[in-house]
Amino acid sequence: MVSLPLSGMTVLTSDDPPAGTVDAGGARVGSPALAAAVELLRGLGAAIPRLGTTAAPAARPAVMAALGPIAVLDPMVELPPALTWARSGAMALTGPAGGAPLAPELPVVPRLDGAMAVFRLLAAARGRRVEVDAGALLGERAAISRLTRGGRRSAGGAARLLPTRDGWVAVNLARSSDRELLPAWLSIAGKDHDRDDHPVGLWDAVTVALARLPTHDVVEQGQLLGLPVAAAAQPKDAAQDDQAAARGQRFPFAPFLLDGIPISSASTDSTPTGTGHRPLPPTRPILVVDLSSLWAGPLCAHLLGLAGARVIKVESTRRPDGARSGPRAFFDLLHAGHESVALDLRTPDGRAALVRLMLRADVVIEASRPRALAQLGIDPAGLLARHPALTWVSITGYGRTGPWCQRVAFGDDAAAAAGLVAVGPDGTPMFLADAIADPVTGLYAAVAALACVVGGGGHHVDIALREAAGSLLGTRPRLPRRDPAARWSPGSDQDEDNPSGWFVAASGCRRPVLPPRHRMPAGTAPELGADTARVLAELA
Repeated sequence: MVSLPLSGMTVLTSDDPPAGTVDAGGARVGSPALAAAVELLRGLGAAIPRLGTTAAPAARPAVMAALGPIAVLDPMVELPPALTWARSGAMALTGPAGGAPLAPELPVVPRLDGAMAVFRLLAAARGRRVEVDAGALLGERAAISRLTRGGRRSAGGAARLLPTRDGWVAVNLARSSDRELLPAWLSIAGKDHDRDDHPVGLWDAVTVALARLPTHDVVEQGQLLGLPVAAAAQPKDAAQDDQAAARGQRFPFAPFLLDGIPISSASTDSTPTGTGHRPLPPTRPILVVDLSSLWAGPLCAHLLGLAGARVIKVESTRRPDGARSGPRAFFDLLHAGHESVALDLRTPDGRAALVRLMLRADVVIEASRPRALAQLGIDPAGLLARHPALTWVSITGYGRTGPWCQRVAFGDDAAAAAGLVAVGPDGTPMFLADAIADPVTGLYAAVAALACVVGGGGHHVDIALREAAGSLLGTRPRLPRRDPAARWSPGSDQDEDNPSGWFVAASGCRRPVLPPRHRMPAGTAPELGADTARVLAELA
């Protein structure tokens, strides 16, 4: 019997015909955003009845009253996908450097709008109003860091899409340790390839070496060394490899696994049940213990904080969150209002304090490869057995199970591994937005965590960057080509309302390609360990 967190919840929509239905000609009918929201809600166990707009208005209250606990999914007004992409700021981050921006033939932002609609619905069930533009989340880091598009160079500058002898790979050298491993990986002689006075640049040397090697060998050898390297896969192929098969994933990807099962598969059970745990009263804040770092996990914790959660960020005194050394405004945006606990996790006392905190939590978020937690003596299944109402969220590059569970990934290369890349004018792959798998995973993780809390807890959410990103591709089996319905044109240099300098037109509408933007931080993030003594005295 499959246990789903939203079993017993009924959600009504105003869409008639229901979003996501298919007409006689095979065309999808209804709003893409609403279809995505309905798909996600059904995967989590909610019932979506067909009432239809033709039902007599007087009969609707009686029908609704008979359905049990009810939520109403607000209608969403949508633009064509190319225009939502332009408005989000992600289009300005996609395409060749110095050339026209790109939009994939793919409703990326509408699907994220659907996920955010579910999050707002669940937050409202706990008496909180959350207003966040899902599409704008894709560009917040770029806006703060003033990043721009680079085509086959990532917006952040650390990753490249490079040709091999028989395909393409995404190589991410975000850490100094990655660059130090290059000689061992590709037998590139020397240690100073990135010095200005060196006759061959680092990326030139890597490009030459990769062009002689098969994709499989490049990826396998790189991952054995702990390098974030991935084949730029066709979407359907990505969902049929050994990792996908081991995790029960099919094409198209489900965004996450719930208790070991992809939610699209779990929802096919005809009699899904809840866990039997009593939902957390809306009057008591959700207690979140966040062990994650960088972007995806902290974004999940940040969104839960907006939904009323109390968030305690736990870091190692020896290895704090690497984002602390990045732009302060971005760290503040994701961590303002949270509490900071720093523990020496190499000591028995530090590990014991961490376990005590987790046993008091409603949600634990971690973004470590399985062996890292095992080295600390932490077993999610064991903690869930001791604390049956806990929701555990695991964020990894490729998933917590399967033969690739120990592989390293960051947002740009994980998206390429799913096939979520743009196709440039010359037919070659180009990065989509800025490390797109990170904000996408953060949003889906927040939806899953909040759904589990609303349903009473007792679940393990296993979300992989690759699978969350790949779920945005829907049923497209091949790399999404440039949107044929969109037309780009340069703007005037004197147009103050169009700082990107480009316009895009689709379905008779013409809109500026907006630059990425960010929300203002709600305050200043706490310094490392600022709340350790107080929090441990209270909770651990």
